[in-house]
Amino acid sequence: MGGIVKWTPTNYQNMANDAEVLVVGGGSTGTGIARDLALRGVDVTLVEKGNLTHGTTGRMHGLLHSGGRYAVSDQASATECIEENRVLRDIASHCVEMTGGQFVQLEGDSDDYFEEKLRGCRECGIPAEVLTAKEAREQEPYLTKDVKRAISVPDGAIDPFRLCVANAADAEMHGARIETHAEVTDVLVDGNDVVGVEVRHESGPGKRNHARPGTTEEIRADYVVNATGAWAGQLGEMAGVDIEVRPSKGVMVVMNCRQVDTVINHCRPKGDADIIVPHEVTAILGTTDEEVADPENYPEEGWEVDMMIDQLSKLVPILRDSRTVRSFWGVRPLYEPPGTGTTDPTDITRDFFLLDHEERDDLTGLTSIVGGKFTTYRAMAEQISDHVCGQLGVRETCSTADEPLPGSDDFSVLRDYMDEFGIRSPIGRRSVQRLGSRADEVLTTNGPNPVLCECEAVTQAEIQDAIDGSGTDLNAVRIRTRASMGNCQGGICCHRMANELHPEHDEPTAREALDELFQERWKGERHALWGEQLSQAALNYALHATTMNRDAPEANGEQDAETDTIDFSAFDAGRNSERTVDGDGGINGD
Repeated sequence: MGGIVKWTPTNYQNMANDAEVLVVGGGSTGTGIARDLALRGVDVTLVEKGNLTHGTTGRMHGLLHSGGRYAVSDQASATECIEENRVLRDIASHCVEMTGGQFVQLEGDSDDYFEEKLRGCRECGIPAEVLTAKEAREQEPYLTKDVKRAISVPDGAIDPFRLCVANAADAEMHGARIETHAEVTDVLVDGNDVVGVEVRHESGPGKRNHARPGTTEEIRADYVVNATGAWAGQLGEMAGVDIEVRPSKGVMVVMNCRQVDTVINHCRPKGDADIIVPHEVTAILGTTDEEVADPENYPEEGWEVDMMIDQLSKLVPILRDSRTVRSFWGVRPLYEPPGTGTTDPTDITRDFFLLDHEERDDLTGLTSIVGGKFTTYRAMAEQISDHVCGQLGVRETCSTADEPLPGSDDFSVLRDYMDEFGIRSPIGRRSVQRLGSRADEVLTTNGPNPVLCECEAVTQAEIQDAIDGSGTDLNAVRIRTRASMGNCQGGICCHRMANELHPEHDEPTAREALDELFQERWKGERHALWGEQLSQAALNYALHATTMNRDAPEANGEQDAETDTIDFSAFDAGRNSERTVDGDGGINGD
C-alpha cells in the first residue's frame, strides 16, 4: 500500500476531484468502511452532514455486547456480537472497559427463561457462568435483595466517540478525505448508474472542513456507499430506490455517578427499561423501543425518563434517590426484508443487510448497508468493503481485525504516567486511558497542564490536541475528550474550552462556539429538571448568564432588548425535611 499519506487541501487540489469510493455517513459503520477501504489502498472520501457520530452512533448507551441480549431471540446476531467483542477488545483497547455483565433474575421471574438464556449463551459461544444471589451482590452491592441468581457474561462499555474518531483518523492517515458538516442534497444519477453526490458545506470550521460554508460541491466517484443508518431511506429516495428502514427510538438516562461497575441486564423476555451500563464516571439507563416515522423528528417524553428510573430501581434501588444528570434519545436503523410484516419493533432482527442496488433495483454504482449494531460495525464494514472491492477489481483483503486503531497499538502506555507528566494521579490515569499510545505525544508539554474539566478529568493539553483536529467546533472537541459531559454538564468548563480558542480565533468566533456547545448540553438536561439537578441547572445559568454577563442584551447583540430576571433565591441547597418526593419524581416546591 506504500507509506501513510495525510490528506490536506493542498495535495487534494493536485488530484482529480473524483474518488474511487464515496461513503455517505460518519457513524461507526461509515468510518469503519472508510478505514477498511483506505487500508486496502482505495481512494475514499467520506461525507457526514454533522459531526462524526452525529446520528445513531452518538446516541447509544455505550454497551459492548457479549451477545447475551440476543442469545434467545436472535442467535445469529448473538454469535456475531461475541466474535466482534473479542476483536474490539484487541484493536480498540483504549476505547473499551471490560466491566463484565450480569443477567439478573429477580424473585418471581421465569426460571424457564433463565435456563433458556443460559443455554442460548453457551450455544452461541458466549462464556456464561451462573452466580448465586450472594455472588451477584458481592460483585454489585447495590443490587436489590430480591435477586434470585444471575448469569455472568463478558459485556463491556465502549466509547463510541473515541472509536469513530480513531477510525476516521486512521482512514485519513492512509489517504482518505473526511468531510464533516457536508450534507448530501442530491444523488447524481446518469441513466441507471449512480456517479456521485452533491453536498452542501455548512458551519464546522477547522481541519475537518475543507470548503467554505454555504457552498455546494459535486463529488463524483466510481462507487457510492450508503452508510447513513436510520437515514438510509432518505438517501435511497434521492437515488430513486426504496429502502425499507424502520427507525426505532430509544431513551437513555444519564446518572450522576456509577451506581454499578458491571453491566446489569434484567433477565426477562423483551421489555423496556432493562439495562444499566457503567460508562466512564456515569451510569446510563436504557431503554425503550418505539417505531418512529422520521429519525430526526419524534417526541421526547418526560414519562419515558420516569419509566427508566422507576423500572430499573427494581434492580438497583439506589437509583430512585440518585441524581439524574440528563437524558437523550437515539434511533436504531432497523431493517427487515420486504414482505416480512413484523409489527413489533422489538421482534425485528438486529442483523445487518447489504443491499446491492444493481441486483435489487437495476441501479449500478450504489450499495446500502442497513440494520446491525454498534458492536458489529467492523464486521459490517468488512463485508461491504469486500463487496465494493469486488466491484472495483481490488484484490487487497481486509486487515481491520488485526491492525490496532490509533492510540491502541501500544497499550503498555497505560503504565504509571502520572509522575512523568506532572499531573494528579487520577487525572493522569483518565488521560492515558483516553489517549492510549498517543499519551506521550499529547501530554508532554513545556509548561503547566491544568485540568479544564474536573468532572471528566480533561487537561488543557487534551483540549488543545482536540482543537488541532476539530478547529472551533467545540462539540467535536467534546466528542474527542468528553469535556463538558460530566455532572455539571459544562457549567464549569464550557467557557474554559472556548477560552482555548484564543488567540488563534477572535472573540465572536469563540462566543459562537461557546453558545453551540452550551446549547447542545442544555438539550439533554431539559428532561432531568427536578431535585438537585434543577439546582445545578440554575447554578449553570447563574455562572453563564450573570457571572459572565451573558444575560445582558449587548452580550447577545440586542442593545435595546429587555432582559428577563430570575429569582435565584427560589433555588436552595437541596432537599429539607419538609419536602416530599412527588409521584413524578419531582420535589415539592422546586
